[in-house]
Amino acid sequence: MAQDAAAASYTASERAMVLAKENLLIDTHIDVPYRLNNKWDDVSEATEGGDFDYPRAVAGGLNVPFMSIYIPAQLEQTPGASKQLAHQLIDSMEALAWRAPEKFAMAYTVDDVLKQYDQGQISLALGMENGSPIEGDMANLKEFYERGIRYITLSHSLSNHIADSSYDIRRQWNGLSPFGKELVVEMNNIGIMVDISHVSDEAFWQTIEISKAPVIASHSSLRRYTPGFERNMSDDMIKALGENGGVIMINFGSSFVTQSANRWRDMLNQQIEKVNEKYGEESEEAKQRVAALRADNPFPYATLEQVLDHIDYVVDLVGIDHVGIGSDYDGVGDSLPVGLKDVSSYPNLIQGLLDRGYSEADIKQILNENILRVWREVEAYAKNN
Repeated sequence: MAQDAAAASYTASERAMVLAKENLLIDTHIDVPYRLNNKWDDVSEATEGGDFDYPRAVAGGLNVPFMSIYIPAQLEQTPGASKQLAHQLIDSMEALAWRAPEKFAMAYTVDDVLKQYDQGQISLALGMENGSPIEGDMANLKEFYERGIRYITLSHSLSNHIADSSYDIRRQWNGLSPFGKELVVEMNNIGIMVDISHVSDEAFWQTIEISKAPVIASHSSLRRYTPGFERNMSDDMIKALGENGGVIMINFGSSFVTQSANRWRDMLNQQIEKVNEKYGEESEEAKQRVAALRADNPFPYATLEQVLDHIDYVVDLVGIDHVGIGSDYDGVGDSLPVGLKDVSSYPNLIQGLLDRGYSEADIKQILNENILRVWREVEAYAKNN
């Protein structure tokens, strides 16, 4: 299992284990809802597949997974489909908490999180990955707030009615749409964190200009280590995020962490395309050659050390107050770094931070205090407006 692979390479000290167990540990991006939508599994018990289940979360010290209500970008083409799926995924998380109330509870506020931590429950907070379920109607924003959504990633892999996407070469809005600009204001007013992971650079800068409350990058890493990968954040963007009071939550996916992993798939696909063109995609010759290509070019997994490099860089650039964890567990497939293969692995990360000279106070900020500060500020702004 992935857990065994992580354990084989890294060993966390007793001190790191205690820090994981005795502090709130918040991860702002875990893709369990969509995983279960594709293939149901009882994550209140140990599971063979996936990166998250209750026993592994307990082993890793995870207290607050923000469950990603992920909506595929293509669904926006069918009116009502995005909204319907969002409600179904939220239902699935409520059902999980209902089935195992001694293990899980829905969390809607910072106070809920603190109370549930004291009660020994894992808090299920909700973030919506892709704002397409809003469907251009502020009434839907209110409806999803009432259902527990506490951050919204404005777009995903394609531009939508809110914002352009970093992955989409079509920049129909040159940033935010007119509705998107109004939405950022209303998200501030209602108390939903604005998430700028996935948006284009122009959309990021417009969001920073408009938002009166701190914003987050719920699962992004640094362009410094992946030049040309717009999905990650540039130094100037991180500085602006810091000035805004926001937090970048570091994504663990290898393609977010290293240039070699980021480029691997494109290079391999080019080679496969050439083989298929030459021999015919369905021919035995092509199949054998493609299999050989895959065997000769294994995926270049990042390492725990390289993830720590991203954290170090943010701290050096804008300070300890603006970095946290947004792993993307269950969202990046088989691309997780050596040493961070599932939610039982957080003590390895803590050990790495200790080894690099981070104090326990610093580590607490990374594990929970930075994102809780933003969440509280967003709650306070909404209460006063």
